[in-house]
Amino acid sequence: MASLRSYGYVLLFGLVAACLVAASGANDADDIDFDTWMGMMKSNIEKGENEVPDQEALDVADDAVGSQASGKSRVIVVDKSGKGDFRKIQQAIDAVPVGNKKRFVIQIKNGVYREKLLVPKTKANIHFKCSGRRTILVWGDTAEMAGGTSKSASTAVESDNFLATDCTFVNSAPAPPGGAVGKQAVALRVQGDKAAFYRCYFYGAQDTLYAKEGRQYYRNCYIQGSIDWIFGNARALFHKCHINSIAFKNSGSITAQKRESNKEATGFSFVGCKITGSGTIYLGRAWGTHSRVVFIRCYMQNMILPIGWQDWNDPARHKTVYYGEYLCSGPGANRKGRAKWSRALTKKEAEPFSTVKFINGKNWLGW
Repeated sequence: MASLRSYGYVLLFGLVAACLVAASGANDADDIDFDTWMGMMKSNIEKGENEVPDQEALDVADDAVGSQASGKSRVIVVDKSGKGDFRKIQQAIDAVPVGNKKRFVIQIKNGVYREKLLVPKTKANIHFKCSGRRTILVWGDTAEMAGGTSKSASTAVESDNFLATDCTFVNSAPAPPGGAVGKQAVALRVQGDKAAFYRCYFYGAQDTLYAKEGRQYYRNCYIQGSIDWIFGNARALFHKCHINSIAFKNSGSITAQKRESNKEATGFSFVGCKITGSGTIYLGRAWGTHSRVVFIRCYMQNMILPIGWQDWNDPARHKTVYYGEYLCSGPGANRKGRAKWSRALTKKEAEPFSTVKFINGKNWLGW
């Protein structure tokens, strides 16, 4: 049998081979506050229902903000070839001043960066501006290797006001069979407040994206995994994302949301997403006693189990979880056979989850 390391190399090689090239240029940074800057970025992105924000729109937003900049540039370039300020991403993070209050762009050139990364709580307002899908941030720890699921993260973001655009986050550990112990392998852990991700890719198997806490926004992202691969207790909105399963038969669940009280404002909302892939999977499992997940206008392929939802083997949670679907389509969206304790939402019930109001986004995204 091949070693875990060998499987990891195969996974990473396949990922690199599949990646696309996208050019991106560095712009001067600014002394404007994060919320205002996000609003400016919003104003330069088309808001049509079917659009994908393009690189030109993001660059225009940077230019608009850069024109108001004063003082020294706050752009750091990371380039494996040695043509930037640093060869490693963590070196660039370390160079951001503790207590930073202004936007700090870390421009990351294409390449495979084999680093275990930490953006600490003391370094807010950082923007990972990658150069396209071939900008790959990868490590391969599992929970048993690192000393816990949280510590297995290839990239961990603990600071507030974090933004990533056009990055690929990977945990190269192989997909475990159902019931395996200690094989959780997080590609990205996010636990700062007001984090946003545009056109990013997340590759892993069990526990790919740990949306641990805080308000989070994912737009036009690709998120792949096999078991509970979007999990945590954040208040997170996934807009126009592609959710892809690599699960084995009867081994998968897209979400494991950990809300523990109806007084918590946390939960996951998927709006206009596409769900594809292999295996037979649940939409969610009730990790928390008051777990809350909704799918709104999403397309679902037929790998979704008819029952749809799983109670973490605790029937008492039928009365406390909030699992809903609204105007979803595709063979996996057929509600015949759905868990009776899940909800077919009305328009009024879906509305609070369907826009950035769910994450108070008007205040910090500007949408």
